[in-house]
Amino acid sequence: MITYNVEGVRMPDIKKRFTSKWIKAVAATYGRKVGEVGYMFVNDEKILECNRQYLGHDYYTDVITFDYDEGDVLNGDIVISLDTVRTNAEKFGKEYDDELHRVIIHGILHLCGINDKGPGEREIMEDNENKALALLEQMRTEK
Repeated sequence: MITYNVEGVRMPDIKKRFTSKWIKAVAATYGRKVGEVGYMFVNDEKILECNRQYLGHDYYTDVITFDYDEGDVLNGDIVISLDTVRTNAEKFGKEYDDELHRVIIHGILHLCGINDKGPGEREIMEDNENKALALLEQMRTEK
């Protein structure tokens, strides 16, 4: 089950049922199933608090993924700062909705075992994000 919650922000305008279907389809391309995945949409102050408390990082970020996977079943919590998503969309000349979906799937890709901190990993993550976003567009046109 995939859940969507907010703290300190309004729920983003996403189609939850369709987004969940897309997330499950992306996970399946990695041979994984979705178990319990919880999204928490927050503001910059809350994500900074999470970064400090759980990761020892003193900076803002768009997404933090907490991985509780069991075998091929994805379980985790994904915290997304809508403030940083908006800032990044403006900074990179992207639509807010596109950037939000990129970050939503970024957390799932982490749960699938894709990293983005080591040498060459960021490019691999971006390639996988782009494939997932292409699948989203494909699913939208098939509706």
